[in-house]
Amino acid sequence: MSPVLDVAGLTVTFPGVGEVLRGVDLRLEAGRCLAVVGESGAGKSVLARSLVGLAGEGGAPARVSAKRLAVAGRDVLGASARQWRELRGERVGLVLQDALQSLDPLRTVGAEVGESLAVRGVGRVERHERVLAALAAAGLDEPAVRAAQRSGELSGGMRQRALIASAIVSEPALLVADEPTTALDATVAQGVLELLGRLRDAGTAILLVSHDLGAVARLADDVVVLDGGRVVECGPADVVLTGPSHEVTRALLGAVPRGSRRPAAAGPGPEVLRAAGLHRRYRLPGGGTVDALDDVSLVVRRGEAVGVVGESGSGKSTLARVLVAAEQPDAGRVELAGEPWSELPERRRRPRRHLVRLVPQDPLGSFDPRWSAGQVLRAAVRASGSSRTPEELLELVRLPAATLRRRPRALSGGQRQRLAIARALAADPEVLVLDEPVSALDVTVQAAILELLVDLQERTGTALVLVSHDLAVVRQVCERVVVMQGGRVVEEGPVEQVWQHPQATLTRALLSAATPLP
Repeated sequence: MSPVLDVAGLTVTFPGVGEVLRGVDLRLEAGRCLAVVGESGAGKSVLARSLVGLAGEGGAPARVSAKRLAVAGRDVLGASARQWRELRGERVGLVLQDALQSLDPLRTVGAEVGESLAVRGVGRVERHERVLAALAAAGLDEPAVRAAQRSGELSGGMRQRALIASAIVSEPALLVADEPTTALDATVAQGVLELLGRLRDAGTAILLVSHDLGAVARLADDVVVLDGGRVVECGPADVVLTGPSHEVTRALLGAVPRGSRRPAAAGPGPEVLRAAGLHRRYRLPGGGTVDALDDVSLVVRRGEAVGVVGESGSGKSTLARVLVAAEQPDAGRVELAGEPWSELPERRRRPRRHLVRLVPQDPLGSFDPRWSAGQVLRAAVRASGSSRTPEELLELVRLPAATLRRRPRALSGGQRQRLAIARALAADPEVLVLDEPVSALDVTVQAAILELLVDLQERTGTALVLVSHDLAVVRQVCERVVVMQGGRVVEEGPVEQVWQHPQATLTRALLSAATPLP
């Protein structure tokens, strides 16, 4: 039987950048999963996009060459844009890592998921049924409600699941999944991995790009490790993950967060942020409402790191936006350093804006696409009156100075996430609210960022509010954790106490669903 994916000598070059992929060989058969891992900037996402004819999308045109490039049984060397579109609509599904950017904010989720079926002439009734089935299979509750919503009305995790539904609705022979569990909490990620496993077992070939080595260990049959655009190691997943031969692979495995945070040198200081009785309600399409926040209270002290965890849609990101006054609560209040914050008009908040900064979940959507990274950082420095230079900020987050000349769309997902953190640090904030700050980062860069955050907190006394679906990340950085479900706080306490003796049913479910390495 011919492989679903047969690639030899794949090289991708971008003008002004050079070769991003160099002589990559891949082979993937039906009913198997091949995982591609590596540090941010290694070429993982470029590889994923090249295999579906989108190597140059969203930036400078790419030059793709190969000795052999066969996808889903077709020779696609020199394929036209139309031929690629037909292939993606019928034989290949794609899940990208930037969920917010990949969904049209003006169209309903149902229209987005059903687009490939509509192009193929599938009737409206059958299309609607298959869309709802795909949304349900991807783990979205109330699929009929979600189908009527737009992307901006969904949480980050819900948007990611909508993308997965869009990719599987046509039952493709090949599914290319670029970080499919990036924005998902442990329980939903577990469900998505089980779904992908069922698709694989039913005969779908899956190419999985992921920095989550636990997910790779659970799903992949084989692993390819990229570094600098080259394959440096490949083989069966159990062999590569338990007995790696290359230093890059060993570094990736060694950086996976496993332990608890080291004891703090000093206790937390005075209160810097207080939220009391927060309520936030959203209207649903067709009537009805949902409580994103329902009587949520939170206290954060100087020099303290507080983690916020919970399932997708539990209200974590809404809480983050309300804390920084990017969104107003319907009831309750937020105080900053003992003074009113949420109820003030923006003109009175503006002089204190530098005291609390947000690192958003979708960094690309927060940048001006016309600006280079240097312009982004220089604007942040000017606005905050900071004495830091853009070069210093890049150094803090392990980005080379050459990044200053590049635009956000020309950066990898992990590089964009680090740029967002650098921009927030320009203000020397009292409180840093981080919404999934390492969700798009490979484990080696993730480890460096987490170490940076802990060092920043201990050295400067900056308080951290860390929203994350990754329980190991929260355990490594935070002293205290808040668990949310359905807009409410269902458990709160010291991290180790909650880990060792969880009280809420949800907390126990999240802990049991976390995917460890073998």
